[in-house]
Amino acid sequence: MTDWFNIAVWSLVGTWALVVATIVLLYWQTQQNQRLNSANAVMNLRERFDSSRMRAARRHLADRLLRGAHQDIASVEVVTFFELVGTLTHRRVLDDDLVWEAFGTWVEAYYWALRHPVDMIAQLRANLADPLVFHEFEWLHGRIVELDVERVPGSAASAPMSDENIRSFLGREVALESI
Repeated sequence: MTDWFNIAVWSLVGTWALVVATIVLLYWQTQQNQRLNSANAVMNLRERFDSSRMRAARRHLADRLLRGAHQDIASVEVVTFFELVGTLTHRRVLDDDLVWEAFGTWVEAYYWALRHPVDMIAQLRANLADPLVFHEFEWLHGRIVELDVERVPGSAASAPMSDENIRSFLGREVALESI
């Protein structure tokens, strides 16, 4: 005699196991797609960062910062770029580890140079009466510093950059050539 009840129960259990496995597989695929999309976006942003136009903007900004010509900085393209990267990272569109690898040095150096010895970001916020100007760039800088401390334990990653390091960095940026 056939036990229809046991067959129905095992069919139900098998069906639910298949549903759960499908959901787990879909979740895993979604995570992989998000990682791949983030990596592609970071690579595209890196290409944009190394484009001739952005190199010219970086040269311009670094030159003005190096010479202390803070009132002479007309272009905020570099800072706007990092504001975009910060926004995308903060909203978890971009993986923060990938952003740290691709842009960490530039974020830290430009942020520090824009805040010292003259706090140009605070001046811009005051002039525009908008406390949120470049707040995502500021958030990104904080996240990069956190990742430095996590990834390089025992280092001076949390210490402010020295004037010598900033001047050396800005000198390299001024010497950039167009591609």
